[in-house]
Amino acid sequence: MADLVIRGATIVDGLGSEPRRADLAVENGRIADIGSIRDKNAETIDADGLVLAPGIVDVHTHYDAQVTWDATLSPSPSLGVTTAVIGNCGFGIVPAPPSVRDLVIRNLSVVEGMDLDALRTGITWDFESFSDYMSMLRRRGAYANLAVLAGHSTIRTAVMGEDASQRHEATPEEIARMKALVADAMANGAIGLGASYSLNHSGYGGVPMPSTVAPLSELDALVEAMGPRGKGVIAIASGAKEPQELEPMAAKYGRPFFQGTGMAMHNEQAPERAPRLFDQCAAALRRGNGLYFQIPCQPLSFDFTMANAYPFYSHAAFDPIKAYSPDQLKAVFRDPSWRTRFRENVKNPRPGMIFQGNWDRVMVAVAHKQSNARYVNRYAAEIAASEHRDPLDVVLDLSLDENLETAFLGRFLNVGDDGVARLLKHEAGVVALSDAGAHLIYMCDAGFGLHFLAHWVRERGDFDIAEGMRRLTSHPADLYGIKDRGRLAVGAHADLLLFDPVTVGISPAERVADLPGGGRRTIRRPTGVHGVFCNGVKTFDGKDYVKHAMGPGHVLDKFNASQGRHVTAIAAQ
Repeated sequence: MADLVIRGATIVDGLGSEPRRADLAVENGRIADIGSIRDKNAETIDADGLVLAPGIVDVHTHYDAQVTWDATLSPSPSLGVTTAVIGNCGFGIVPAPPSVRDLVIRNLSVVEGMDLDALRTGITWDFESFSDYMSMLRRRGAYANLAVLAGHSTIRTAVMGEDASQRHEATPEEIARMKALVADAMANGAIGLGASYSLNHSGYGGVPMPSTVAPLSELDALVEAMGPRGKGVIAIASGAKEPQELEPMAAKYGRPFFQGTGMAMHNEQAPERAPRLFDQCAAALRRGNGLYFQIPCQPLSFDFTMANAYPFYSHAAFDPIKAYSPDQLKAVFRDPSWRTRFRENVKNPRPGMIFQGNWDRVMVAVAHKQSNARYVNRYAAEIAASEHRDPLDVVLDLSLDENLETAFLGRFLNVGDDGVARLLKHEAGVVALSDAGAHLIYMCDAGFGLHFLAHWVRERGDFDIAEGMRRLTSHPADLYGIKDRGRLAVGAHADLLLFDPVTVGISPAERVADLPGGGRRTIRRPTGVHGVFCNGVKTFDGKDYVKHAMGPGHVLDKFNASQGRHVTAIAAQ
């Protein structure tokens, strides 16, 4: 007998099949039947007029810390996500020797825009090894399935301490210890390895994140330590490194590399750069080497103030001042010579930098003085032109007038639907980069999947609903080797999203003060979602989370090698 029957829905199976009207039955957390189901004794949901699809698979999140105090993984499950990969960019919180814990979370608080007090207050350090961390996840439970990446930067910090961000070359003994930690993580269920070579990834006090200073030979050694050929994936913030630099490792170890970088996002100033990089990956795929780009389906937006101007941090003028207090920053920002240095920096931006000198993408979002209200919702370049001033002077003078509290919104990359659509459709692209769980003060892109359905499927029609759901579900699941998820098929796990295709989407961003210690974060809420189920258990009812003693999500930590289309990938189940 079924536990749950959802009747009369339009079934979109996540595999690209033609939608059809049918019932779906769930038994023991898996899909038991799809068709005309006669069982009258099960709990029944009338889904007439609604779409039933697989839950969204989000392969780029940062819930590593939040999951230790928030089993709901808010807001992702309410936004349709039923499987999340954590540990991206190599910025996790394990391994966690007591001597480096505060160093790890200090760096995490800056590079991923998290509230440091919330991290210090919220994390219960009842784990040290990767095995301990996975046991903690199983014990506490989560409202989504979780797959965990071992983190290059965290592992480097565990071995090298403060030197991890300062010394490029690790000793042979340190390399051996790092390799042992990677091997231990893989033996205890890691889905792969996360790393970063991004110019934009700085930690506490402006120090580079540890993996960004390591030579590629160190990454090669850690990829080798992952075990037998074909086991595991590599998720890398690749910065300025182009696909041909990573292809030799993908070929050598038979593991796919999933790259995330501003260089591979649509940029109106260099519109052909991203397609060129995507085509390089496609050529590698034809050679049997797994290279893909993670591509966001939304503009890459950043809220910031000049008290924490992180979109500018990759420019040299900010190197000595990243850790300055607001009072120290005010003195610097008043200095004409410093302004000249920053102007010179932005004349020659390097590939991979977030801010390319495009002041026409920096908007005044919130002004704190009524006298400055005339600037709100206007871009720095436009204000500068109307007042015959330099855009940098506009931003700095306004910030100084408001005690560095003026809020700016920067939309620097992935702006321009036609250019973005070209990348979303590319065979080497994977819809991702929500960064859910990170940048809590500045943004919330956890609803990327609902935005995709609203904008790219319903409004623009770049994808029909069958292909759109495939790109959000079975496509990333299969590439990452996540078995029996991202699809509506008999025997698959019952990870389900029930929604109204006419109204599905996300609400405007709002601020809530619910972090440990009372800190604030930005969230978005779903529209048109009628239910989210993880392993057959309802986690979100369309209005609020359904309360459980433990979350119904599984820890994806059992592996069987499986042959993918282009590469041998890991299979988690």
